[in-house]
Amino acid sequence: MREMGLGPVWKLRAASAAQPLEEVAAPLPPAEAPALETVPAAGVATVHGAMNWDELAAAVAVCRQCPLCAARRQAVLGVGDVSADWLFVGEGPGAEEDQRGEPFVGQAGKLLDNMLAAIGLRRGEDVYIANAVKCRPPENRTPAAEETAACRPYLQRQIELMQPKLIVALGRPAAQTLLGTEVKIAAARGKLHDYRGIPLIVTYHPAYLLRTLPDKARAWEDLCFMKRTMAMQKGG
Repeated sequence: MREMGLGPVWKLRAASAAQPLEEVAAPLPPAEAPALETVPAAGVATVHGAMNWDELAAAVAVCRQCPLCAARRQAVLGVGDVSADWLFVGEGPGAEEDQRGEPFVGQAGKLLDNMLAAIGLRRGEDVYIANAVKCRPPENRTPAAEETAACRPYLQRQIELMQPKLIVALGRPAAQTLLGTEVKIAAARGKLHDYRGIPLIVTYHPAYLLRTLPDKARAWEDLCFMKRTMAMQKGG
């Protein structure tokens, strides 16, 4: 909790910690999503189901399938352990991420690192971090639906290659991309969702938490929920 800047006044209710995972939320049915062979933007190169990490990275680097490519310095595929159990998915690269080619390297990235540390995780160690879109939206705006749709096959292939035990959607755009439906964070968090058989948890984006400090307490609850879910996935 100290890693997230929360004082000792914040604590998870004992009843919530003891509650069995199955009672926290019933799994939702898998979201419908386009097959990897079908990309919604005209002229998009096929993302083959047999594409490996190097081929995927090369495809993302030269992708020009939506307007976001026009102003980017570079596309940002993701960073971390490609065989990780934990996958965190954000919204899209910001200015610093666009320059350095790595997601979550600004102030939001520092907070994400603190959130990981709060549950015993570390960037790059059994953790992979990606985004719903691989190119920076102008002025760091929210990605448009057609932009997330154009990038969705890349994210799908990342997940297929990685096969994580848990996916964490950081913020609304990431949650909507993965679940294929309209999402409200307040209603979606605290529940166990499903992405093609993989448990998925929705929580706040670190950039939002930097602007809305009181919700750090709820984010801490989400982190505890993630940790319990992963323990059950590993049979602990």
